[in-house]
Amino acid sequence: MILNKVIRVSKLENQIVVKKKGQATIPVKVRKKYNIAEGTRLEVVETEEGILLKPKKTFWDMIGAYPDPEGKIDKLLYKIRHEEEDE
Repeated sequence: MILNKVIRVSKLENQIVVKKKGQATIPVKVRKKYNIAEGTRLEVVETEEGILLKPKKTFWDMIGAYPDPEGKIDKLLYKIRHEEEDE
């Protein structure tokens, strides 16, 4: 009897239920593994096998990903930060 319950729980671990407004909860184990937190944008990709959710890179994620020998990005960030302080 106990073994049967363990098998059911194991199978449900990787399943999600879509709610009335189209919302679904990604299992904690998966969110931790892929560093998905509240506010993370996911790209929805249709594949032959179904739907794939991929973390979407934003401009802010890309900062520091490319060389900036003239410091243009640092200057832009400095300007943006100080504009926010002046408001």
